[in-house]
Amino acid sequence: MKKLLSILAFMFLALSVYSPVSAIEPDEILSDPALETRAREVSKQLRCVVCQNQSIDDSNADLARDMRLLVRDRILAGDTNQGVLDYMVSSYGDYVLLKPPFKTSTALLWLGPFIIFVLGFIAVGFYFRKRPVEKTISTINHTPLDDDERAKIERALSSTNENEGNTK
Repeated sequence: MKKLLSILAFMFLALSVYSPVSAIEPDEILSDPALETRAREVSKQLRCVVCQNQSIDDSNADLARDMRLLVRDRILAGDTNQGVLDYMVSSYGDYVLLKPPFKTSTALLWLGPFIIFVLGFIAVGFYFRKRPVEKTISTINHTPLDDDERAKIERALSSTNENEGNTK
């Protein structure tokens, strides 16, 4: 029973670590549930510029809190979701979006992994192309055995044959 409880406690802790947790504090929540839902949708699309790979909805950073409050202020002012996103992009740049648009200024961001993969593939190709060819038995030049070498081989083979005959 004690072992079962410890397993359940471990599973609870493991699941609680990886469960999504909202960083929104109670004083940030809007009184109108529809506006709060819109604010949460917009917040999930914006990157915390401190945490870099978290949305401002998930981040506990002070700047993320300020950005969440700014989103709510813009929604209360009557901006649409896209209007709020446009305002945040004008303030912070395309980097603030978790999914930045594909355009000239973000082309390297989108194409970078593909370019690195292609360059790596080319480098591997050049490595194996310039690598020296291993010699196989058919490519080695054979020199005929001289009389001394033949005699040694015949003695070794005859002593091996005699030993095998004795063991049977």
